[in-house]
Amino acid sequence: MSTFASRFATGVFRLLSRIPLPLLQAAGALAGRLMHACSARFRREFDRNLRVAVPTADRGLIRDAAAHSGRTLLELPWIWMRPRKEVVASVVQVSGWEHVERLHAGGRGVVLLTPHMGAFEVAARLIASRIPITVLYRAPRQEWLRPLMERGRDGDGVSLAAADASGVRRLLRTLKDGGMVGILPDQVPANGEGVWAGFFGGKAYTMTLAARLSALAGGTLMVFAERLTDGRGFHLHFIEAEVPLEGDTLQRVEAINRNVEALVRRWPAQYIWGYKRYKCPPGVQRPTTVE
Repeated sequence: MSTFASRFATGVFRLLSRIPLPLLQAAGALAGRLMHACSARFRREFDRNLRVAVPTADRGLIRDAAAHSGRTLLELPWIWMRPRKEVVASVVQVSGWEHVERLHAGGRGVVLLTPHMGAFEVAARLIASRIPITVLYRAPRQEWLRPLMERGRDGDGVSLAAADASGVRRLLRTLKDGGMVGILPDQVPANGEGVWAGFFGGKAYTMTLAARLSALAGGTLMVFAERLTDGRGFHLHFIEAEVPLEGDTLQRVEAINRNVEALVRRWPAQYIWGYKRYKCPPGVQRPTTVE
């Protein structure tokens, strides 16, 4: 059954990838708004997460954020299935690349942190077209989706490191060799791989791996692939951390969350508010301070 599902999904993705990106994004915006309007459960969590971070959020911002969530989903076939050069060419502007070059020249390795916002799938493609990058990869729960995801992310300068002990060793070797590592720092880790840390006034179970790697690297940058309006492509930002990553692991975890918050506050509509950032993984005890 999973083989059939995988083949069917691949066919659907291949078909969708032939649609121009602006049309896919327009359809995604409509789908995101419909999901927000029709699913009370999705809407409650989406609105709660957004208003915790942006208490002044009005209906316009919520509507824009729902549209961006839909765009994130429907542009995936295009990003994963189109020729890599075409995907890289969709990044029409890059800001802050000089930070990457400076840190990379130091030879101690670079950690790039890309939260669940904007077109984060595009970021690794652009980076890899200039400098090879190893990206932490957590396999999806749906087995049929795994071949699609791996095909879309791996290759052409991007190497995948599984979210397990062997993958962590691979990331460590990459940094030791002066290479680049990419991580989604707001991805909820499994039991034993994170700590409860502040996030927009609440407590979110946050990975410690990004913090530990930052202590070994020559530098850490925040990365955001801004989705431009009217299907014009993407603007990739490489941003120095506003809150320095210093101290022990727990202090670095908190600093990473503060830097994610800073990005989100600048571009609140492009964060994936439907992502269950505050969920409690199986086996993890909730802190009594969770809001």
